[in-house]
Amino acid sequence: MTAITIERVARSFGATRAVDDVSIAVRDGEFFTLLGPSGCGKTTLLRMVAGFCALDQGRILFGDERIDTLPPHRRNTGMVFQNYAVFPNLTVGGNVAYGLRARKVSPGETRDRVARALKLVQLDGFAERWPHQLSGGQLQRVAIARAIVIEPHVLLLDEPLSNLDAKLRIEMRGEIRRLQKLLGITVLYVTHDQEEALAISDRIAVMRAGRVEQVASPREIYDRPTTPFVASFVGTTNLLNGIILGREGDAAEVEVAGNTLRLSGVGGNAGDKVILSLRPEALRLLAPGEAAPPRCVTLTGTLGEVEYLGPVTRFSVTLADGATLSLMALMPPTASGTVTVAFDPQRVVVLGVPV
Repeated sequence: MTAITIERVARSFGATRAVDDVSIAVRDGEFFTLLGPSGCGKTTLLRMVAGFCALDQGRILFGDERIDTLPPHRRNTGMVFQNYAVFPNLTVGGNVAYGLRARKVSPGETRDRVARALKLVQLDGFAERWPHQLSGGQLQRVAIARAIVIEPHVLLLDEPLSNLDAKLRIEMRGEIRRLQKLLGITVLYVTHDQEEALAISDRIAVMRAGRVEQVASPREIYDRPTTPFVASFVGTTNLLNGIILGREGDAAEVEVAGNTLRLSGVGGNAGDKVILSLRPEALRLLAPGEAAPPRCVTLTGTLGEVEYLGPVTRFSVTLADGATLSLMALMPPTASGTVTVAFDPQRVVVLGVPV
């Protein structure tokens, strides 16, 4: 297993700063994901680790060894690309064996290692097939087998599931996670899919405009985002502007859309502006005449659009200042017009300066 240390790395393309002073420490045997929208720099950063893109500044280490000065073939990384990059003129076995032959591994050992790799990705018996005879999911397994057969220190995956249909993506991400745990290998994974990142990662770095906004476990990223961007990009949230009216002990009175909320753990003083992040599932629409549950606080507004989605119903409530809350419930709302929304203040995340 190998730890990856990325220290103050940067890369520009003309006037565009694709990666801007990024530092990340990936632990031995960790499944670490770079998550962000298109153009945020995550693939550029991955290619810098692989050796396909030079650094303008900083350094990258595998363990204690600096590798950013080495050519790609000397870094001992396995790479899985978005488009599989499977050679059409080679059989499945030939594709998987390609890296071993380039390293001049003996034919006997090559056969054994190819067979083991194909078995790991559940393609044993496929060695003599041709790429055009395989499905998209099988092609992706071939690409993964080719990457792991060389026994790399680090496995790099660049949007490996984006060309698969939704059901196959879920199946394949489970397979990738299973393999990673079985092999104990360090994985650096790139995706723009928030659900995918939350499902398979030990930790996630959320990137925006070439910079890292937050590094944390999936649960912490979702439950305790540190910036409005992370809160809104990872899942769905409601961002509400508020102002602190006063303080009493560790609690603060915060005005939000004409309502005064008493919230614990809010920093700042009277007059300071804050952003509150509220996940839709933290909100509950009260039935007419229903009292709020213990410890909950409430906001009033007007019921808006209702969308029936099968397992859940999504709907909105417009507050007095025009802000819109998004909610989800198992059953469609029975109320209409002016409604009351309740939530536990402990589920509010305070993010600082308003957008």
